[in-house]
Amino acid sequence: MRSRYVFVLILAVAGLMEAQDGSTLYQDRCASCHDSPTGRAPSIGAIKQMTGAAIYAALTNGVMKSQTAGLSTQQVLSLLVYIAPTGDLNAKPAFQKSCPGTAGLEPGHSAWSGWSPSVTNSRDQDAKAAGLAAADVPRLKLKWAFNLGPVTEARGQPAVAGNRVFIGTLAGDVYAIDANSGCVYWAFKATAGIRSGVAVGDANGVPAIFFGDRSAVMYALNADSGELLWRTRPVEHLLAQITATPQFYRGVIYQGFSSLEESLVADPNAVCCTFRGSVVALEAATGRTIWQRFTIAEPSKPTGKGKQQGPSGAAIWSTPTIDEQKGALYVATGDNYSNPVTDSSDAVLAFDLQTGALLWSRQLAQRDAYNSSCSSRVTTNCPENNGADSDFGQPPILVELGGGKRELVIAQKSGMVHAIDPDAEGKILWQTRAGAGGLLGGSQWGSAADTQHVYVAISDVVVHSVADPTAPGGHRVFPDPKKGGGLHAIDLKTGGIVWSSRPAVCPVIQAICSPAQSAAVTAIPGAVFSGALDGHMRAYSTTDGRVIWDFNTVREFPTVNGKPARGGSIDASGAAVAGGLVLVDSGYNEFGGMPGNVLLAFSVDGK
Repeated sequence: MRSRYVFVLILAVAGLMEAQDGSTLYQDRCASCHDSPTGRAPSIGAIKQMTGAAIYAALTNGVMKSQTAGLSTQQVLSLLVYIAPTGDLNAKPAFQKSCPGTAGLEPGHSAWSGWSPSVTNSRDQDAKAAGLAAADVPRLKLKWAFNLGPVTEARGQPAVAGNRVFIGTLAGDVYAIDANSGCVYWAFKATAGIRSGVAVGDANGVPAIFFGDRSAVMYALNADSGELLWRTRPVEHLLAQITATPQFYRGVIYQGFSSLEESLVADPNAVCCTFRGSVVALEAATGRTIWQRFTIAEPSKPTGKGKQQGPSGAAIWSTPTIDEQKGALYVATGDNYSNPVTDSSDAVLAFDLQTGALLWSRQLAQRDAYNSSCSSRVTTNCPENNGADSDFGQPPILVELGGGKRELVIAQKSGMVHAIDPDAEGKILWQTRAGAGGLLGGSQWGSAADTQHVYVAISDVVVHSVADPTAPGGHRVFPDPKKGGGLHAIDLKTGGIVWSSRPAVCPVIQAICSPAQSAAVTAIPGAVFSGALDGHMRAYSTTDGRVIWDFNTVREFPTVNGKPARGGSIDASGAAVAGGLVLVDSGYNEFGGMPGNVLLAFSVDGK
């Protein structure tokens, strides 16, 4: 904590300095990469979601050190003040309490408690908890819309507990919202932007929510009052971040960690790479670390090739899956960032719930070492392998097949869908190709499974870059309107494709559009919800894949909390269905997507 106070003091002093204009420095040294990024270079919006301390360290002694070479400390601070990270100086949430009275939290069966309503990560809500039948889905109408504040992406997975909806934003705001009216019970400001969803549980008997921010800080709040119960940063790497929604199980929080390092090493003078993915078990009541296990056992070290280090990577982008029968936890990993390659990247790993001991590992794509340098103009830091970036952005789903048989099923960015045996150290049961695959291809953020099928949405988005002297950096990116998309129902026992729903056609009148379906899928009995980059949320029949409901979110909405909000592309999180509500985030401005900042709540006839 001391370093944060020192940094706040630096920012305060920097604001009084008459240094070279930070805007000019940013345009000269940073804008060409970050205003209109290609590949995996982070946008300026994504950088603002980091803490000021992390940005300062990256500029002065990290991956962006070469960009500030020759600048005085005063100029570096001027640049930092211009970037103005959102997580500093104890800013307040955009919206404060608006619910009348002091009605307390009313827990009930109608819950969507995290990434999935179950610890198996099936994203399949049963009929009672959904409060919605497939026959009613065509009658869904907008009940209320909520402005998520000054953000250009709406990606946090909503959670529902009884009469409340919980959601975090990329501005670092967390809201407890009344499920019926959309009013705000309380609001909380985190240190940095929040990419993850919110998990609902308890902290030693106190109803609580748990989440992490872009700077890898974990939080527990009293779900009733919004009071901070604890805060901790259980990992050491400066560029670690949290993308995955935490998993709460029997008084313990299980959290996986990813990193910005893979995106920041396009700079040829950057040191690449030292981050290793890990999963941490925290005591829910106190935040105390019970255990931490890395996805790569050996720490990174110099490889003898320039400034490169390794092994690195194998980040965990998704929520851990719990196997109550075996007392195990399963995570899916990303690619290696650098050589040497490891057998734990692009894999499903099994850990002991109590001790964190590695039980087994099953790699599903080999020699996949990749970072943003491979897609940049200067490929100095690209590993010799230059892998396909086929890693996993979604968790494995644990399903029962009957007769004592089980499987873990997971879709991959490669376009493959895999079923492996959790009772035979991940033995491959079947593999099916569902998409073409690629850097933004295959299946991205999450699938859903019921008792018969796994429902896999396909991204396969293709992004073009064109010269544009009016755009930042002299070029702009846009998605191909004829590439990507589609939804498949795959038989859990055989891997056979039962039906496929074709991608939607982008209208000619829409300037920016992609049919890609990158967002996580959600299932209820008889219906499957899937959002797309074209801004539509659609529901499909589980019988034959026909579309039974379609809502275009690309417009401005009057909201229950004041200022109008706008919908855009739908990516990352999926619909949360509970208590008769269907909750949808809309807005995603990366890779040419349409920005937005709205949370939409639908109900039958809008009642």
